[in-house]
Amino acid sequence: MQMQTLNDLFEHEIADLYSAEQQLVEALPKMASAASDAKLRKAFEHHLEETRDHVRRLEEIRDEIGSSKTETCAGMKGLIAEGEKTVKAEGDTAVKDAALIGAAQRVEHYEIAAYGTARTLADELGLGEAKDLLDQTLDEESNADTLLTKIATGGMMKSGINKQAAT
Repeated sequence: MQMQTLNDLFEHEIADLYSAEQQLVEALPKMASAASDAKLRKAFEHHLEETRDHVRRLEEIRDEIGSSKTETCAGMKGLIAEGEKTVKAEGDTAVKDAALIGAAQRVEHYEIAAYGTARTLADELGLGEAKDLLDQTLDEESNADTLLTKIATGGMMKSGINKQAAT
């Protein structure tokens, strides 16, 4: 990997994110199928649609910067492998749903960090359109994380999955 300039780093970050999002497009349907809670299943299905948009936005950025660089996002590969263990796990459905939320939030936090870095690089490089696209995705990733927390904790009603799993 060549990293002599911020452009090199930005290209690497976009390629890594592109790989991560493509891996998620494959993983999210499995997580949705494994979820027993309807809200959680719907959240995974909704995020799958958003993830497809994320891939499209990254393709726009790749076109904008003239990059066809490919990477395999090892970080996402590991997070998905951990999530696969949860998908295949047997046991109490509420506990499994709580574990699925934990796995999904690890993914969201990874993506939030990566998109934040890429957005900052785009800004530094004067790539306004790329920055705007990355901002949109960063907002969606943050919203997904917030929704998962609400499903886990139940928000103000305190009747979330974590409470169900504790009983």
